[in-house]
Amino acid sequence: MFELDRHLAQDIVDRAMAILPYNINVMDRQALIIGSGDSSRIDTRHEGAQLVLANQRVVALDEQAAACLQGVKPGINLPLLHAGRLVGVLGITGDPAQVKPFAELLRMTAEMLVEQRVLQAEQHWRGQQQEAWLVNLLDCSYPVSSLLEDAERLRMRWSWPLQPCVISLSPETDHQHAQGQLVTQMRARHPADILLPLGLHDVLWLRSGKSHAPKLSWLEQVDKRDWPVGRLLLAEAVGNLADLREATEALLNLRDYAQDLRLSERLIRLNDYRLAVLLHHLQPSWTVSQLLAPLELLRQADSNGQLLLTLRVWLAHNGHAQSCAAALAIHRNSLRYRLERIAEITGLNLDLMAHRLLLSIGLSLLPEQ
Repeated sequence: MFELDRHLAQDIVDRAMAILPYNINVMDRQALIIGSGDSSRIDTRHEGAQLVLANQRVVALDEQAAACLQGVKPGINLPLLHAGRLVGVLGITGDPAQVKPFAELLRMTAEMLVEQRVLQAEQHWRGQQQEAWLVNLLDCSYPVSSLLEDAERLRMRWSWPLQPCVISLSPETDHQHAQGQLVTQMRARHPADILLPLGLHDVLWLRSGKSHAPKLSWLEQVDKRDWPVGRLLLAEAVGNLADLREATEALLNLRDYAQDLRLSERLIRLNDYRLAVLLHHLQPSWTVSQLLAPLELLRQADSNGQLLLTLRVWLAHNGHAQSCAAALAIHRNSLRYRLERIAEITGLNLDLMAHRLLLSIGLSLLPEQ
């Protein structure tokens, strides 16, 4: 239930007196002045307001009537309503005949500010509840049925499929303000989608899966608008809450993977890194350490990083010697020598697809030099 507070009361006074040449008072439901252009009247009882509260009607007081009441000056006092409920009293000081034309303007200004405050409070509450909903979405022990009930209560409506995306803020931005600003901007731009703050540095964007997925051009557009977007992570569209939970968790693992391996891409699709992200999430583990063991031997023997770079480029060119040598700007004989050294150090046969796959997966878990 809305209650008029001192901050809002004084805000009404200050805004009204910026356009009206008369003193304004705002009284609460106990007829106590809690906002006024005359600070000496704060916390005094206004008997004129008591009449308004008792009769729920406008009370005009001239010099003679005001003299009969305590704490009252000539003027007009009006009931302040919200949703049909009396929440306070507005007073405009002066000759009633002179201030009457301004009384309705005062009431409209005050009711507009009250409505604005109520909406802000409701939005703040809903925002907090939606953030709690997101926490529960990522908590595997929280039942999916309860998530559905909570979403309905919060009026979080969507139609399947949904494409989960994570927007990471630019590292150079003031995250304290940039996150809220970005959520507001995105909600205005994409009213049919769900946008929620995620931690302190990210935003979860649940897109309608029927629309086209964002491309690099989307990042170019947000850069032109000076939005604080650093990186966009994309998963595939999903059709139920259980899959949405899994996809969102996978995106968070992808975010950590991209940060740890210092990936330069700003648009990253989960499908392109799914296996690497899965293994990265398992670290540290014996399985992953065994997978990386041949590459650790190579790193120890490769002081200048030349062999690791050669291996990356060779695998990127699917083992095609001519194109790999051209990319490295070396002779094919030099490439052959380097590949022989790699095989010797790692103990793997580069002609075997299984060994190539092990090296490729291992390299995906190591930052590029």
